[in-house]
Amino acid sequence: MTLEIRRIQPFPDARTAVVTGAGAERGIGRRVVRTLLAQGWSVVAADIDGEATEAFAAELTAELPEGAVQKVLGVGVDVSDQASIDAAFARIDAEMPQVVALVNLAGIPSPHSIFELTPEIWDRVMDVNAKGTLLMTQAAARRMIDGGVGGRIVNTASITALDGGGTFSKTGYAAAKAAIQGLTRGSARELGQHGITANVILPGPIDTDIMGGTLTEDRKAGMSADIPLQRVGQPEEVAGLIGFLVGEDSSFVSGTSISVDGGKHMH
Repeated sequence: MTLEIRRIQPFPDARTAVVTGAGAERGIGRRVVRTLLAQGWSVVAADIDGEATEAFAAELTAELPEGAVQKVLGVGVDVSDQASIDAAFARIDAEMPQVVALVNLAGIPSPHSIFELTPEIWDRVMDVNAKGTLLMTQAAARRMIDGGVGGRIVNTASITALDGGGTFSKTGYAAAKAAIQGLTRGSARELGQHGITANVILPGPIDTDIMGGTLTEDRKAGMSADIPLQRVGQPEEVAGLIGFLVGEDSSFVSGTSISVDGGKHMH
């Protein structure tokens, strides 16, 4: 009997990962960019704060060893605006290797209670978190399909999609992040025929400024009370998972939601 071995098409050595939400110094995005660079990717650091990403890209470029084939590009992009995305990808197409991965980290919190949610606040939260994820996915996926080697999409929801919100982000944020879960599953189903996987991570309390500012020890203790590991997470712990999900070894993982919350939600 002869066993049939299906070989997974490898990614090209010259390949690009686009990471949104990479502007904040104390954010997950910058740690993801550094992780992917270490794994051999060329990386686009994208954020609405274009000056911050351009400075970050220049810093990383200076750190690359002499003769490195990898590239780092910082671009400004408003993920809720189609024209802004088109302009950003025009630069990416012109200056970077083939796009093979997209990490959607851009998002905004919403501490508003249900009766404080005006239509304008609701639209803004949905535009950046949910619509922004869709528009970036459409742009990147088209390029992955044209590239012919498959691709990886990693989206970011939140454990608030599971529990409805917490002390800082509440109903609007929870609804937007739940929408991202559905979008991810639809993307996985429709894009799988092209060798593109789509997965979504659900971070719990992570020590970043999106939690409403730098976390004090008291705030960390309060957030950790019902976490089995008894602490908040660090950006590099999220980045490590993302590094796996965009790599070749995750080629049969798709449509999955993965909590990164120290065991707070077990499912």
